[in-house]
Amino acid sequence: MTADKIIKTGIIGLGLIGGSMGLALQKHKNFRLYGQDKYHLQKALELGLVHQALTDDLLPEMDMVIIATPVDTIPTIAKKVLDLIKPDALVFDTGSTKHKIAQAIASHPGRSNFLLAHPIAGTEYSGPEAAFPGLFTGKMNMICDTAQTKPEILNKALEIFEKLGLQTLEMDSAEHDKHIAYVSHLSHISSFMLGKTVLDLEKDEKNIFTMAGSGFASTVRLAKSSPGTWTPIFMENKAPILQALDEYIDNLNMFKTLLYREDKPTMKEILKRINYIGKIIR
Repeated sequence: MTADKIIKTGIIGLGLIGGSMGLALQKHKNFRLYGQDKYHLQKALELGLVHQALTDDLLPEMDMVIIATPVDTIPTIAKKVLDLIKPDALVFDTGSTKHKIAQAIASHPGRSNFLLAHPIAGTEYSGPEAAFPGLFTGKMNMICDTAQTKPEILNKALEIFEKLGLQTLEMDSAEHDKHIAYVSHLSHISSFMLGKTVLDLEKDEKNIFTMAGSGFASTVRLAKSSPGTWTPIFMENKAPILQALDEYIDNLNMFKTLLYREDKPTMKEILKRINYIGKIIR
């Protein structure tokens, strides 16, 4: 993509991820941003996340289309976009699951214009009001099954990811979904279920507010995430998540047994071994 060319960019889905991409790309003067969102278009326009509305008749004019909608909607949207784009247009998604999307579009004639991407960036907040331009700076971006994407399209995408401040790595889509279940999806489930447990046990909300320390606040932070985003993610990545949950539940039951038996030495030794995670994530 030449530096002086106006790059017409469609963003479908103008929440935290899509909106933040719009703001980040606007730091580079040669992007003209078009937005489409069933619920948030007017607010996104008011906030300046995009310059104008993206209608289907404008899709053939786009140089690039970003699909930042809930994961269960991406295959249908991707097929529609690939039906309409010009031959050299780049299309990529931002979904947290990849393999089902890969399978859904595998036989589409425009498959080689599509790149499966997952920028691992976000907050517990959602909607266009949550968007900010620095969301992706220094964050990791996984791209999957790149052999299915035309080299010139892949190169365009890598240029865009660099402009967004992302660090990009490649991975097979099925492997991506397995590993992301362990390090992302399971943590969200844990946070949601911790929040549920506390709400079920503690009937006085004032006690939650006054007695919850920073540990609880940081652990339950993800429970404020959008159900509209995360329910489809959990359903789309069912098999790897169930495997991760089995292991997690086994560990919770093990801890429960140690506590019941008052096995202090074993508990302390196990917690000490788990401290190794601090060497991986600082």
